[in-house]
Amino acid sequence: MHFDDRLGTVLRLRADGPAVRRIQYRQLLDLLGTLPSEARGEQIDGAFARLVELAVTIPAFERAAMLRDRGLRLRSPRLVASLAADDASVSTAALDRAELREEEWLDLIPALPLAARGEVRRRRDLGPLVESQLARLGIRERGLPPADVPAEILAALAEPAPANPEGGIGAIVRRIEAYRRARQVVEHAPATDAPRLPLGEEHMLQPPSKVHAFDFATDAVGRVVWSDPGVAPMIVGLALGVIDTPAAAALGESLRRKQPLEGVQATLAGAPAIAGSWQIDASPWFDPLNGRHLGWRGRMRRPGSGDATMPAALPPPPESQSDRVRQMLHELRTPVNAIQGFAEVIQQQLFGPTPHEYRALAASIAGDAARMLAAFEELERLAKLDSGAIDLEVGETDLAAVVVATVAQLAAHTRQRGSGFALKPIDGTLSVPLSRIEVERIAWRLLATLAGVSAPGEVLRLRLQSKRGMVRLDVALPAVLASRDKADLFKASAGAIPQVISAGVFGVGFALRLVEAEARAAGGALVHKGDRLRLSLPGLTHTASPHSEEGANGEDAQIHPAA
Repeated sequence: MHFDDRLGTVLRLRADGPAVRRIQYRQLLDLLGTLPSEARGEQIDGAFARLVELAVTIPAFERAAMLRDRGLRLRSPRLVASLAADDASVSTAALDRAELREEEWLDLIPALPLAARGEVRRRRDLGPLVESQLARLGIRERGLPPADVPAEILAALAEPAPANPEGGIGAIVRRIEAYRRARQVVEHAPATDAPRLPLGEEHMLQPPSKVHAFDFATDAVGRVVWSDPGVAPMIVGLALGVIDTPAAAALGESLRRKQPLEGVQATLAGAPAIAGSWQIDASPWFDPLNGRHLGWRGRMRRPGSGDATMPAALPPPPESQSDRVRQMLHELRTPVNAIQGFAEVIQQQLFGPTPHEYRALAASIAGDAARMLAAFEELERLAKLDSGAIDLEVGETDLAAVVVATVAQLAAHTRQRGSGFALKPIDGTLSVPLSRIEVERIAWRLLATLAGVSAPGEVLRLRLQSKRGMVRLDVALPAVLASRDKADLFKASAGAIPQVISAGVFGVGFALRLVEAEARAAGGALVHKGDRLRLSLPGLTHTASPHSEEGANGEDAQIHPAA
């Protein structure tokens, strides 16, 4: 079997210099550009995030030149949509080079910015359905519409101007007024000079002469993409990284690290309404599903303004514990990836022969980095499950079959110690509405954790049963854990208990907390009941029902305790 890990290899490379960053940017374009439209995963999301990070360090004209390269294959709608929201030159190059099918254009065009839709309209290889969709969206060929002036208006304009002793200005004014009234008649509009009622749209049509404060939002590279109505035409498109500020280095570092901007002093040039000194306060915001950085949201205000009518500053968006953990993991994962990649370069002698001693050290470092990355994934998974940011993958899986397979897999390690689990083979199935990979994760994490702390010769009893629409897995606790209460049992303390088999980096308590969070996300629970743990998961309606004599006591035992 061939395993394509090119994307992971590129992401593990350390991009220190400008040349390496350009090479990595082009490699990501090649790999992401050829991905199937249905491709998803954390690694792909990480590649798109890295593409955005690299774009900040590479000038727009260079990125546009890479996209115009004839050797580039741009067949991913997701990548085209991401590039279309970039600088105008990058967007134009991406839309010119995109090689999408007609149905992909139909899905993509409504999500494109208005200017990008105009660039799509310039193409001559679009199908009739795409051209029809662009026409419905108001994107037509650039050019003036054909002149079609009603005869009444022409007649009004053709009327000779009466003699005017005041000169030609009065005649011109009267002809304009005649044109306006004739137009109102043609369009069935009331010929009246009554003013429009104020409906609150003046702030959208007429920007104030002096702006004291306004809210804004940026994209991931720090370019303003939204602002208050009336101010938006003057501020949208401004890049925070290029504004005039006495602390340019600190601002650039904060943008690079995706940190909050607090009290940044800046000077804006442009229209009189916004020109002058400003104070910037903004917070980064992240995708709730994958933790990817999306930009900043905040407010600009005049420093020291005494205007009592100036709106109060908006409070920073609430940041949950889960958001802080994911932001911290984002900061930690980057250097660990770099360390792992460089260690693998040394261990594999990619830069030339390396002494065996150094290769052994590099292999050890790469292994430690891999364990750290696995620990980061466990922390991030628990944070997302606790905050409800992710859902477990649904499907249909026989929990009994997974438990039997997991016990057999663990027996290879526990048999020589005389420990393990006692169960009997069962007939029938106990299906749960989860994919097999999710059920295997839960079963392995629970059983491997308990098997790892079992004493030699200690055999733990297992029991599976279906009751009240729930599938239950009862497992006895090892002696070292049986006397603990729930708070102490679920307390994370890495290394507190020696483990022969480790199901996680952070110890028994953390592993059980993660199982509890996974069970809760699936609609079940992990409950501490005296000297055992009970894992409950929702059962499917077609789960094998008990015989009448088995249901007399309210339980249909599928796996009985060993004698």
